[in-house]
Amino acid sequence: METAVPAPGVPKLTRRSSGLGELTRTWDAAENFCVLDLGSTSPANIRHFTGRGHKIYSEDLLTASTDPAMFTPDESGALVLDSRKFLADNLVYPAAHFDVILCWNLPDYLDESLVKPVVGRLWSVLKPGGMLLAFFHTRDAGPDAPCYRFHVIGADTLEMTRIVLRPEARRGPASTGRSPVADGFQLQRVFNNRHIENLFRDFASIKFFLARDNVREVLVVR
Repeated sequence: METAVPAPGVPKLTRRSSGLGELTRTWDAAENFCVLDLGSTSPANIRHFTGRGHKIYSEDLLTASTDPAMFTPDESGALVLDSRKFLADNLVYPAAHFDVILCWNLPDYLDESLVKPVVGRLWSVLKPGGMLLAFFHTRDAGPDAPCYRFHVIGADTLEMTRIVLRPEARRGPASTGRSPVADGFQLQRVFNNRHIENLFRDFASIKFFLARDNVREVLVVR
């Protein structure tokens, strides 16, 4: 059962995305693309890609990271996320399976222990020459920047719905010290350009787009 849902009563926002615009030109010129959408199921994204003859898979890694089964005690007895257990249950696809991965803002909100292992797994399931789109906050965004789910509604336009956690996920596993801001996911860190380049160092190329809403868009090619 999903534990992350759009916030009720909150107006939906839209934003222009240069990275999405570049990706759109790629998939509009292709046939039978396979797309991985990292977030809760989005009917808008499913319609967008299946209507163009592409396949789309969705996987909500943020919600999966709140699963108590993913935590194990460390040497001091504190519960921590186990990246090996997490990757045994999530992102289980054949190597070089996807043409495009929509990572969205996942690295900014994912637990620190999972970021590099997850990016490594994304590299392995992306085809050579495949593309990954990710969003990173700048420091001006502020520590309480809300987490959004992104829905493709145009060639370079996204609709954003703020994500909230159901009550059972807000509590989290006992003794982990994880406390989401209010009713959503907490911004874990702010990457600078050097950190982003290091995160994607195994990829063939990286391109940056600086947006107006304190977000840095990154398009990487495997």
